[in-house]
Amino acid sequence: MAMTHGSVGAGRENWSGRLAFVFAATGSAVGLGNIWKFPYIAGDNGGGAFVLVYMGCIFLFGIPLMMSELLVGRRGAGGPSECFERLAVDSGASPHWHIAGDLGVIASFLILSFYSVVGGWSISYVIDALQNNFSGASSEQTEAIFNHLLADPARLLLWHSVFMLMVAGVVARGISHGIERVLSIIMPVMFLLLLGLVAYAFTLPAFGKTLAFLFQPDFSSLSSKGVLLALGQAFFSLSLGMSVMIAYGSHLPKNVSIGSAALTVSLLDTLCATLAGLAIFTIAFSNGLSPGAGPGLVFQTMPIAFGAIDGGYIIGLAFFLLLLFAAWSSAISLLEPIIERVETLTSFNRRGAAIISAGGAWLLGVLCALSFNVLADFKPLFDKNIFDLADFTASNVLLPVTGILVAAFGGWVLTDRATHDELALKTPVLQTLWRFSVRFICPLMVTVVLIESAAPGTISAIF
Repeated sequence: MAMTHGSVGAGRENWSGRLAFVFAATGSAVGLGNIWKFPYIAGDNGGGAFVLVYMGCIFLFGIPLMMSELLVGRRGAGGPSECFERLAVDSGASPHWHIAGDLGVIASFLILSFYSVVGGWSISYVIDALQNNFSGASSEQTEAIFNHLLADPARLLLWHSVFMLMVAGVVARGISHGIERVLSIIMPVMFLLLLGLVAYAFTLPAFGKTLAFLFQPDFSSLSSKGVLLALGQAFFSLSLGMSVMIAYGSHLPKNVSIGSAALTVSLLDTLCATLAGLAIFTIAFSNGLSPGAGPGLVFQTMPIAFGAIDGGYIIGLAFFLLLLFAAWSSAISLLEPIIERVETLTSFNRRGAAIISAGGAWLLGVLCALSFNVLADFKPLFDKNIFDLADFTASNVLLPVTGILVAAFGGWVLTDRATHDELALKTPVLQTLWRFSVRFICPLMVTVVLIESAAPGTISAIF
């Protein structure tokens, strides 16, 4: 017998309101990757031209897909896999749709395992900043600081463990007393740190150069590869495909507009990435440094600048605290869907499920941490170590596959009544546009992301 929506989720803990949800969802979206990746690829692919394409992708499929995940979560009012199964049965479809939720949870588990290791790097760098270890450091010295960290299994495991405890300690306390309470503090602090760093950057001579680097449209520099990067960034930066927004959406009060919430989170995510770019590149340019891509920008290039500028001690500490908070808020969101799945499959309460979920991710994270030192030569598949393999499997395969399934479910399986009830869009035109996007645009674009992620250069070679 199908379980009706009215019988689901009784007594389920909800966010206290729209602001609490926006803080949580934005905290999930604004992660370490956003801090360095968005501004770098924007500046390297036409600046304002890239930003325009990126924003177009956000509106074309990012926001509609996030709305689908939030809709599934609130309508199903359970763990991600439960939501898919319940709503599929209510819509007359196969209960095996729970696989879409399972894949997202597995992706969250894999990402959390290696993300905790990187979060541990942030803790280590906060301590380095406190100890003023970057003062007068050369590029060789900052590279040595980073390489010594990676080569030291004891330090990596210590900070990985501390970071995972920080995450589990919050999520184990639930939505109201854990996630919402902590994020209501660290998200405003993150914004203040960002604004403080931008205010400092504004006083530097290279601020104008950074504005041109990020925002001056140069369509001649925007290749087909740049368009694909914008497409992928729009998908990955919103925490889509990992069941996080479904889990968070399952606690969303009925009086909160899903469309408005998704729009707000998307804009705040883009704003944070842009502000980070203004700060990072102005500081780098002002010190004659190249804003190279990847973690090297954050953990090797920026410390050189902090060691050379007036007030670098304070600026460096603020920067690495920002990184730590961004990692912490994102990791909190990754653990939530895993815990909800464990609660569904076992008789454990939330705290017991948190111990099992975080403990499992921590164990895999141990192997990821050791991939940089004692297990560096162990490459079980595709010539990738455990860290890279976990990253590739989750980011390049599971996330886009789950995104395609979410789009198909929202567009073709859910009934019109379910979507109308939950989205409550103001005009039939908006409802039609959303449905068209999740039926046709989202699957097409996420399929492109999947192909390009799994086999880089495949799509761009065609054009």
